[in-house]
Amino acid sequence: MRTRMGYVIPFAILVTASSSFAEPAAQIFRVGEGITCFVPKGYDPQKTPSLILEKPVEPQGEMASPSSLQPEFTLVNGKAGATIALSGNVDLYGGGEVMGPLRRNGKTIELWNTDNYKYKLFDQKRLYQSHPWVLGVNPDGTAFGVIFDSTWRATLATEDEQISFQTQGAPFRVFLIERDSPQSVLAGLAELTGRMDLPPVWTLGYQQSRWSYKTAEVVREIATEFRDRQIPCDVIWMDIDYMDGYRVFTFDKNAFPDPEGLNDYLHDNGFRSVWMIDPGVKLEEGYEVYDSGTAKDLWIKTADGKAYEGPVWPGLCVFPDYTMPETREWWSKLYDGFVTLGMDGVWNDMNEPAVFNDHKTMPSTNWHRGGGDLPAGPHLLYHNAYGMLMVKATREGIMAVRPDRRPFILSRANLLGGHRYAAAWTGDNASTEEHMKLAVPMSLTLGLSGQPFSGPDLGGFGGNCTPELFSEWIASGIFFPFARGHAERGTPQKEPWAFGPETENTSRIAIERRYRLLPYIYTAFQRASVEGLPVMQPVFFADIQDVDLRAEEQAYLVGSDLMVIPNWAVDPELPKTTWPSFSIVPADQEDPIQADVRIRPGAIIPMGQVVQSTSEPYMDELTLVVALDDKGRASGTLYEDAGDGYEYREGDFAQLEFTATQEGNRVHIDYKRKAGKRTVDENRPLHVELIMSDGVKKASGRLGEGLTVEL
Repeated sequence: MRTRMGYVIPFAILVTASSSFAEPAAQIFRVGEGITCFVPKGYDPQKTPSLILEKPVEPQGEMASPSSLQPEFTLVNGKAGATIALSGNVDLYGGGEVMGPLRRNGKTIELWNTDNYKYKLFDQKRLYQSHPWVLGVNPDGTAFGVIFDSTWRATLATEDEQISFQTQGAPFRVFLIERDSPQSVLAGLAELTGRMDLPPVWTLGYQQSRWSYKTAEVVREIATEFRDRQIPCDVIWMDIDYMDGYRVFTFDKNAFPDPEGLNDYLHDNGFRSVWMIDPGVKLEEGYEVYDSGTAKDLWIKTADGKAYEGPVWPGLCVFPDYTMPETREWWSKLYDGFVTLGMDGVWNDMNEPAVFNDHKTMPSTNWHRGGGDLPAGPHLLYHNAYGMLMVKATREGIMAVRPDRRPFILSRANLLGGHRYAAAWTGDNASTEEHMKLAVPMSLTLGLSGQPFSGPDLGGFGGNCTPELFSEWIASGIFFPFARGHAERGTPQKEPWAFGPETENTSRIAIERRYRLLPYIYTAFQRASVEGLPVMQPVFFADIQDVDLRAEEQAYLVGSDLMVIPNWAVDPELPKTTWPSFSIVPADQEDPIQADVRIRPGAIIPMGQVVQSTSEPYMDELTLVVALDDKGRASGTLYEDAGDGYEYREGDFAQLEFTATQEGNRVHIDYKRKAGKRTVDENRPLHVELIMSDGVKKASGRLGEGLTVEL
């Protein structure tokens, strides 16, 4: 039945009968190695479309063997759920962007993307993103993962005895991944939801933002300060005040009269720029974006078929219906004139979508018209996917304008699988010690939920930050995958020099440490883009059978070979095998605020040079930090390419493997090419720092010569 205006009556209205059942799946089939799909009775992709999976799955036969983790499905008054009973002592993780501990046993969250300033609302049970995913790790290190393939509003409970997922919508599929380690389970998650594209290397440098740098002149001053003070930085961000009255895709002619000239200035000084675009379009005739979207009838509708209007920064706004292919195409093309002004990245904010009302968003009865593979449906179905659909269209628009460069998009709202389109930050945190410490399990959990590229606002977004807090935060958080300082308006400045010379010095040392480690960090990102593993990893990944490590959430790993222990950590649980500490830049061991950075025995970590930005050659000289295992051996990998563009997909990269072998009182270091056809400069200076119990042994030479370190 349809209304006279041609819009489908919302699904919630079509459900007229009360029914309930609890039973096993109607269909069970294998879709990959150790991956099983469970389909309940009544499942209809026209009521619960999959936006989480990268592509449709094809049955590959029956399960290899029955699993004890088979879900039981329920349907009560048209609201579908699933429960998986657990046995034994299983440690549970996941759920995406969540408050609280890393280990999620005994926790319940709501999956309903919400603008949650300082995380104070709704009992801290819902934030900006929804990840209907649970990772379970058994005592012996074997693991499983569960995808609840639904975007409907839902509650996810991870109890010791069971995992339960209760939606406010139609039946959905469940995917179960069972493998021999949590790492291989996460690889299976990536097989289903896709892998993150390799980001441009400049996105891995330090980044500086504020709500807002009010004029182009202030942005130039900030850039000049970084360079004059010799504090490395790659990116400066433009928040909403660059716009004309918060109208997206416009510029304040007085404050930002020449955005292209500003971008040129930043580029000339080794910076990139990222500019914010929100989804809310000011309702104003004569405003080109509003007029063109209205002419094409692209806005989300109310239940009675009118364009929904809600207040955001510009005042009353309308909102693009990204479920419609024509809307996504229109939105993508809005970036044509925007990106050609020299913007390097785009920041999609407020895309839960946030609305300034008591509910923090639009009514769940609003109507999306869909199209293509997406059916029409209520906002109750598409709310959690709204941010993902927006950043997908944003990414497509940027790539159409600049197909030879890798796009960078940061998004506040997203859905499991949205890492395919955008990086994430953890929203409007607060400048408190609690939120500094909370940032570690939050970003770890995002990594364990398929989002490798994430991080908090260093120093905290809301409230005033003390010099001591900022020093501790940047020293411990500079190694997160995404490293950006940010602050809200009305607070004191939070640039590294704003707190006085001591904090400035601590900040400089911390940021220089990150830049020296960029070769290793970029290699970790490349591995994440290929294998689906997180860049920032929990300490229990170092020994998946050591159950004592399962709840550790102060210390963390970067890649698999580097461990970071914040100076504020109290009695962290660490691997039984001792990981030795090492120095990255001069004076880092003399500053007690710096995090303790350690290397895994048996590892080789490649480091570059301190530079002011990645526009400078940071790998003209290499340093290998070597820690031998108990057999006198070590190995490590270095990945390098052009740092941007897609030539690496045609083989223009070099993946080098370094090995160290002890023979008597000598340690020999060699390298070989593992993959790629990019030219390797074998005359590049090479330094080795061998970490031994009695000190650091050093040697220098050329990459192509091999090196021997005398003990």
